[in-house]
Amino acid sequence: MTSQQQSIRLGVIGLGNIAKQHIANVTSQAVSQCQITALCSRHPSELTAQLSVTHFTDYRQLIDSGLVDAVLIATPTFSHFDIAEYALANNIHVMLEKPIALSSYQGEQLIAKASKNTKFALMLNQRTDPTFLKIKQIVDSGVLVDIQRTHWTMTNWFRPEIYFQVSDWRATWKGEGGGLLVNQCIHNLDIFQWICGMPKQIQAFCEFGKYHDIEVEDEVSAVLRYNNNATGVFVASTGEAPGVNRLDIIGDKGSLHFDGGKLSQTLNRQSTADFNRSTDNMFGMPDSETTDIVIDETVNQHAVIMNNFVRAILYEEALMVNG
Repeated sequence: MTSQQQSIRLGVIGLGNIAKQHIANVTSQAVSQCQITALCSRHPSELTAQLSVTHFTDYRQLIDSGLVDAVLIATPTFSHFDIAEYALANNIHVMLEKPIALSSYQGEQLIAKASKNTKFALMLNQRTDPTFLKIKQIVDSGVLVDIQRTHWTMTNWFRPEIYFQVSDWRATWKGEGGGLLVNQCIHNLDIFQWICGMPKQIQAFCEFGKYHDIEVEDEVSAVLRYNNNATGVFVASTGEAPGVNRLDIIGDKGSLHFDGGKLSQTLNRQSTADFNRSTDNMFGMPDSETTDIVIDETVNQHAVIMNNFVRAILYEEALMVNG
């Protein structure tokens, strides 16, 4: 595909709630230079007539049809690998709803399938959240100096029993490849490593079916260690109500605190390490100043990721969330 092409032809595979959001973003022009040219689902959909496009019940027929340059895969997790593998093998660009597959092994196979001319992206849309973007900007700026400790408690993903019973593939190993970590908390884990880096070591307690009649994890407490020997903690649950969402990033010269949607930054006038070695005050503390950071901006996160995907195909823009 050349940059002379005005738009990409998109096929949507899976027509559940999230797919309908993506379709609305395209048809409303929130996603530009993109047109939906084919749909695929197990049963005919009223969207076919509304969009005046061809409907398929087999994803392979859609991919082989010649009607699409790219596909958006919004099906249950257990089908992600087969559909994405077939599309990538046929040099069709792929936008895949999270998670990538049932296992890291499957994910690695998909990455290997993508050619240098094929774009393979994931819908990890919270990377476009203005608050998380601000946190990453601050951390990347180096103003906190070296990270010493991280801590994210993410327990406001409460889900009642009925949530897991409405679909037989939910909260199963064969249907989702896991529970809390790969479904609810996948965005938090992505943001955590995106901002703070990947830990080199993890120890964790995972509770399986502690609060629900499910076979996979619904509570996790993990301890992390990073390459610079900084430590971290990640706590998550779908069994707490109302739960909390708090992220702390502690550096040598300051810290960031995100709690209940509010973000604050504390900066020390002297680094903690320097003060620790130089003060003669037995109970001294570095002088510091705390600032509330107000984020007024709101964005259509899914549309931002899709626009980036389109521009990556048309103009070689770097993918925000590469597979």
